[in-house]
Amino acid sequence: MKRICKGLFIAAGMALVGQVLMAPASAAPPTVTPSPGYDSRLQEQHAARGSAAPVIDAPVVPAAKSRAPRLKRAHHDAH
Repeated sequence: MKRICKGLFIAAGMALVGQVLMAPASAAPPTVTPSPGYDSRLQEQHAARGSAAPVIDAPVVPAAKSRAPRLKRAHHDAH
């Protein structure tokens, strides 16, 4: 009887350790955690872009391609 209890105790302990090891991690990488300095710089950039006059580019017109005249090949019976 003591042998069976000892085996069940070991199996239960291994199952508990396995559950702990298989639990998902709850730590966040440093890029996910909020950074007050970065957030303030980002807000300043957005404010600077919003207050500046919008830049309007002229529409791009493709340049006309000039083609060189094609020369016809002369086929000679040189064989």
